[in-house]
Amino acid sequence: MNTRMDAGPHRIVIVGGGAGGLELATRLGRKFGRRGKAEVTLIDSKRTHIWKPKLHEIAAGSMDIGDHEVPYLAQAHWHGFRFRIGRMTGLDRRAREVHVAPFVDEDGREVTPARSFPYDTLVIAVGSQSNDFGTPGVREHALKLETVADARRFHVRMVNACVRAHAQRTPLRPEQLHVAIIGAGATGVELAAELHHTTREVVAYGLDRLDPDKDIRLALIEAAPRVLPALPERLSNSTERLLRKLGVEVHTDAKVAEVLADGVRLADGRVLPAELVVWAAGVKGADFLAELDGLETNRINQLMVRQTLQATADDDIFALGDCAACPWPEKNGFVPPRAQAAHQQASHLFRQIQRRIAGKPVQDYRYRDFGSLVSLGEFSTVGNMMGGLTKGDLFIEGWFARMMYASLYKMHELALHGWVKVTLDTLARMITRRTEPHVKLH
Repeated sequence: MNTRMDAGPHRIVIVGGGAGGLELATRLGRKFGRRGKAEVTLIDSKRTHIWKPKLHEIAAGSMDIGDHEVPYLAQAHWHGFRFRIGRMTGLDRRAREVHVAPFVDEDGREVTPARSFPYDTLVIAVGSQSNDFGTPGVREHALKLETVADARRFHVRMVNACVRAHAQRTPLRPEQLHVAIIGAGATGVELAAELHHTTREVVAYGLDRLDPDKDIRLALIEAAPRVLPALPERLSNSTERLLRKLGVEVHTDAKVAEVLADGVRLADGRVLPAELVVWAAGVKGADFLAELDGLETNRINQLMVRQTLQATADDDIFALGDCAACPWPEKNGFVPPRAQAAHQQASHLFRQIQRRIAGKPVQDYRYRDFGSLVSLGEFSTVGNMMGGLTKGDLFIEGWFARMMYASLYKMHELALHGWVKVTLDTLARMITRRTEPHVKLH
């Protein structure tokens, strides 16, 4: 580990306030920041945090954002770290500084200037973004679910589409009230199931000229031979049966050739009319990661890291979560981009940074695969439990799977807030849900 000439506190900079980054900043702040044993700084381009697997619920309108949004400044104040707003643009490894762009508000006014932040230990946890694979029309016509703003934008357009169709006197055009979701991984499947429920509730709020079973169409498009291709085939088949039962049009072995202003053109020439198109197929690292002062990246811009989560070119730089290509020796591949991986890596780095501060060598990270869970909204949850929990795969569905899915989010909340606050907040949500509408219309 590099040492500084002065004897000041160890400077830890974490870039990215997603699940892993915020958990790590919170735990390090409690352990070292409050006691002045280290300076812990979290940098993010947004003011608030939302657990990314919740974005499909925001898009569908079934989640009250205010109940789950975590303001970074408040979290930093209560847990002993500092928050600085801005987007990372570069890195000076020799000077050990992170470069951050000016932060500009909604009106185009500069709030903070371009700045640099010195570090002794740097953790890059900036997550991932959608990979459109260069497909024509995606940037112009498709919506993505990368941020809360994306999810809100989709929700507003969905509600507006329903209101517009209800008010017009002319017949519906072929694409009206049709939603095409490209990508049948967890995000696409969860969004399709959630939308089936929430669109019917929206119509129930007085839009009586619409018939949801006749007028609203959901299409799920997947290039692979089955939905949820990363999960066992049994779960894929079970999920597809449920989706078809709900009336979702499932198109597998269907490669998208182009996204149009009013639909999707498939490689076989078919055109699926759609007023709203969501791109949920594939992820990659942010483009700037490929230009970080010589750090090694792969073809999808993920930072290449060793088993210790240290960058291959620099012992003082770590990466975790979706932006890191971490070896998974047991599978002869890389750790998948899942929330459970980010949570495990944050816990691992919390212990390893303690070792660095104490002058001890860092240890290797080992990914433990506990399986996957996919929420199908009000209808079901499916998944498989594996790894250290069972011998082989255990397929789970229904109520038990739903409780397991909810527990993943509770683990994240516990890491951020502790038992007391999480228990009180959960009770408050249970009470208010009985008196508030299930679907948000704003």
